[in-house]
Amino acid sequence: MSKILNQTFTLANGVKIPKIGLGTWLIDDDKVAATVHEAINLGYRHIDTAEAYGNERGVGEGVRTCAVAREEIFVTTKLRAEIKDYETAVAAIDESLQKLGLSYIDLMIIHSPQPWTDFREGEHFFEGNIAAWRALEAAYKAGKLRAIGVSNFECIDIENITANCEIKPMVNQVLSHIGNTPFELIDYCQKAGILIEAYSPVAHGAILQNAQVADIAKGYGVSVARLCVRYCIELGLLALPKTANAAHMRENADVDFEISPADMKILKQIAPVENYGEASVFPVFGGKLHKDGRLEAKNFKK
Repeated sequence: MSKILNQTFTLANGVKIPKIGLGTWLIDDDKVAATVHEAINLGYRHIDTAEAYGNERGVGEGVRTCAVAREEIFVTTKLRAEIKDYETAVAAIDESLQKLGLSYIDLMIIHSPQPWTDFREGEHFFEGNIAAWRALEAAYKAGKLRAIGVSNFECIDIENITANCEIKPMVNQVLSHIGNTPFELIDYCQKAGILIEAYSPVAHGAILQNAQVADIAKGYGVSVARLCVRYCIELGLLALPKTANAAHMRENADVDFEISPADMKILKQIAPVENYGEASVFPVFGGKLHKDGRLEAKNFKK
């Protein structure tokens, strides 16, 4: 078993969270329980899902029926990006608990500061995010959630929460990988005691064909994927690679090596990924859904 699977970060409230987790986006609800079992059997102890993924029921089934005690598994889910009022958020939190079939959720986060159809369009939905956050605070105080956080939040969105609410976000889950690393946001959050979780650390596969990155990976005798996950760990980020493939799960966690400072400097300056393929469009990175059902897609770049 890879050592990284036994290592944790400590959140601002003292809760320990595994340094690497399994993302479950695009894994069907009727298949994800088997994926969760596979991951846990390999040593993973952190499973990440979301209301919007439509697979909370299956993830919960996998957690409940695996051979590892519930308290040893860290489960994350996310409040739908469209929810920007208190009552709907309260109901959604309870709905997630019911779908998962769990008595508590280890971490619940607001999926995005904007609804996906308005993602990065200029409006920050400050009041709506305050309302949704206060619902998370209430559930946290009630013991339904062990930790609370946000996702895709920029500095101004976090400042809105910290200035108007009681509890500071404990994590911010953001797109971060070689070729797209939000250094200013990472620095801001780390100074504030907010853990950055890096989703899509392998850039949805888009970085795998980068010859410069492949050359550096070869120097360590590792795959590009392993180098990408380790890159996030070296930056003090929690890595959340997504896969349903057992071999890839094993590979993504096999990162017990160190990247030299010289190579880290090079990797930090790799040319930005310009196209994520099918993952470039709504609802992953944004896009405008018109009333006639037509989707105006756009690439999302930091």
